[in-house]
Amino acid sequence: MSQAMEEFFASLPARAPAILRAPVTGTLQIDLTTDHRTDHWLVRLSPGKAVVDRARGPADAVWSSSVDLFERLATGTAQSISAVLRNESTFSGNVMLFLVFRRFFPTPPGVRDPRETAREQTGRA
Repeated sequence: MSQAMEEFFASLPARAPAILRAPVTGTLQIDLTTDHRTDHWLVRLSPGKAVVDRARGPADAVWSSSVDLFERLATGTAQSISAVLRNESTFSGNVMLFLVFRRFFPTPPGVRDPRETAREQTGRA
């Protein structure tokens, strides 16, 4: 497992208060595969809180992905919903957990809020 992945999962509890404002509660198991090995992460989500364990367990949803794809998601160079729709990763269970969890991923490099762009074009602050 890369250092970037370890840092991503380690950062979730500190970032959760700003990201997890929706009243969604549940456990998401993330299975990351590379070659013939699968690493498991269990993320318990609740409003303002994320608890991360490197384990398998009972979960309300399971998301399976390659380590390579997940690293691209964690760096903002891939999009989670697109990956599922292209069948690059799979998801089963409570879809709300997937939709909430994806907010932890950064936006792609160079992406700006369209409202900022419109303000700059119209000269409004």
